[in-house]
Amino acid sequence: MIYKSKIIDDCALESDSDLYEPLDVLIKSLNEEANLSPLGTFAVEYQIKQHLKNRSKISDAFLKVNIPEVSKPIIVIGLPRSGTTFLFNLLSKDPSNRSPLFWEMMKPLPILKKNTFRERARIIRSDLILSLKDKLIPKLDDLHKITSSSPEECLLIKVLALQSILYFYMANTPSYLDYLSSCDTRKGYAWHHKFLSIMEAEKKPERWLLKDPSHLGNLEEILEFYPDANFVHIVRDPAETLPSICSLTAQVRMGFSKDVNLKDLGKKTLKFWELSNDKNESQKSRLPEGSYLQVRYSDLLDDPINLVKEIYRSFSFDINDLTLTEMKNHVEEGSREARTPHKYSLEDYGLARAEVHNKLSYS
Repeated sequence: MIYKSKIIDDCALESDSDLYEPLDVLIKSLNEEANLSPLGTFAVEYQIKQHLKNRSKISDAFLKVNIPEVSKPIIVIGLPRSGTTFLFNLLSKDPSNRSPLFWEMMKPLPILKKNTFRERARIIRSDLILSLKDKLIPKLDDLHKITSSSPEECLLIKVLALQSILYFYMANTPSYLDYLSSCDTRKGYAWHHKFLSIMEAEKKPERWLLKDPSHLGNLEEILEFYPDANFVHIVRDPAETLPSICSLTAQVRMGFSKDVNLKDLGKKTLKFWELSNDKNESQKSRLPEGSYLQVRYSDLLDDPINLVKEIYRSFSFDINDLTLTEMKNHVEEGSREARTPHKYSLEDYGLARAEVHNKLSYS
């Protein structure tokens, strides 16, 4: 059992009333629906406490920030497992594109200078977290490889507001997932903006490079905080992405739960991404002209460098030969990982191709 009062006391949250709604929903869902193992209960509670302690520190640090505007972001969106990570990592080879790194999200404060002993010590602590992850979820790297110094998804920033699909990946929390589909996500992006503002205190990047599949359907909310944002939307056949999403979620949950109901997981996953995709389709027509580019997964695999050039042309970004060479050097490994076959099917999760295509368009 996870107790709200204990979390509030341990994290000194008495005055943070804006947090109570998502905290209530998440804890109730974890206690009543997740069927966590004793280790899972400890791990999830520990994660929540760490996220909220970071929130408290960021709240204090933001009061001292005097940055009028966060650098322009380029944001990769699309259903999970649609090539977003491959493109994200490829774009990260451009030094003009700055992404938060895994270790920075785990322990962002105090801000450290680059290449110092204290920075290395913090990276080592993140390595220890990842080594524990490898023991709990040994097959996760086959689906989504993480290193301490690699760029990572914004879902690790949105935990600051407890509005992150990370918690659904960790445990069966359908009530919490419904909350994510209907809540005011601007609260989450307010914390996202605070995080990036603080990261800029050491060095302001030319651009932020960001990614999180759950940015899908939150375009207008993002523009409230980043009005000059550019979006790259990768589309892939959802009949291929859905079983991959479910497989990733099942692998994560097996490290924390007593059992995993694959059919129920398939149903809940399809419903969430159907709502997100529908909202995205509605919002994208109202975006500023030239801020949104839709590309195909097949084009990314067939000619990733040409696709990058198309993205840069569309958004009027400069790219030099050295950066293109770095990207080309990355392509072989990244393309091989993207093409690696995995053993799962829609039927494993109680889904049918016609049903998925009916609810998730990808034209």
